[in-house]
Amino acid sequence: MTTEAIVLQDEVSGSQAKISAQFGFNCFQFSVRSKRGPNEVLWSAPDFDQTGERPSGSGIPILFPFPGRIRGTTFHWEGKSYPLEAGDGMGNAIHGFVIDRAWRVIESSAQHVVGEFQASVDDPTLLDRWPADFRIRTTYRLAGQKLTSRFRIENPDSRPLPFGFGTHPYFRVPLGGDDANACRVRVPVTKRWVLDDLLPTGKIEQLVNAEQFDAGLSFAEMKLDDVFSGLRFDGETCRCEVLDPQSGLCMSLTFDAASRECVIYNPPHREAVCIEPYTCVPCFAELQSAGHDAGLRVLPPGGVLETTIAMEVS
Repeated sequence: MTTEAIVLQDEVSGSQAKISAQFGFNCFQFSVRSKRGPNEVLWSAPDFDQTGERPSGSGIPILFPFPGRIRGTTFHWEGKSYPLEAGDGMGNAIHGFVIDRAWRVIESSAQHVVGEFQASVDDPTLLDRWPADFRIRTTYRLAGQKLTSRFRIENPDSRPLPFGFGTHPYFRVPLGGDDANACRVRVPVTKRWVLDDLLPTGKIEQLVNAEQFDAGLSFAEMKLDDVFSGLRFDGETCRCEVLDPQSGLCMSLTFDAASRECVIYNPPHREAVCIEPYTCVPCFAELQSAGHDAGLRVLPPGGVLETTIAMEVS
């Protein structure tokens, strides 16, 4: 296990990324150079790579095999119950198993690193807590002012693997300027899942101000912890942005059609905004069993899902 942060460096652009294999293979730092000097793109708690404190609250947490909340501390699947742990302060399980566990580094160079986590290899106790074994592999690649994350999810078991996947990046605001409230956040969504105590009810409502989300919300007026749907794609790509008019910098987040929902969250410290691509709705199995299209995915034995998420500063 690698305990020191893994550093990726692009010598030409001066961009840098740091990843903690010890705590969830979390990319907790991504910095780029601009006319104003170095700019931190991601927000992380001080010394995150040393303490792993609040793994869901720094950098880019990886959420698997379920993103968001599952009601209570039991996952029900095909007549069986699997014990989970409460983690949201409200008695619900949240954000899966790989977010705070150590991953294995299987390949690395100056500008890329590959990490892997498999339940049966890295924490066999998880085999009693989920319907099937699972393997997730993440590749970070730094080129210029772009950080690309490639995720490969595999079912190495003889049983079907139900799952959902997401990431939870904390984008720093301001982005090179002096006033977070001057920033704008653009997410092209058209629908919102109705929540009750932060759990989806199964109802979806049309956004009356979808055009405002698409044009860019004022960070000063944002106070969200919501699950959105109806994403607008340009071909196979959805593009979200954080814009800082003072610095003139724009951080773009792009992801493919594997992600069909997006959570937008404003942390209480107001130093970041989270734009979180999810393949499914939180509490997906419960909603699916009630007849809702919640994005539940089931990989057959030997099945694979691959998806790409990238961020770039221009």
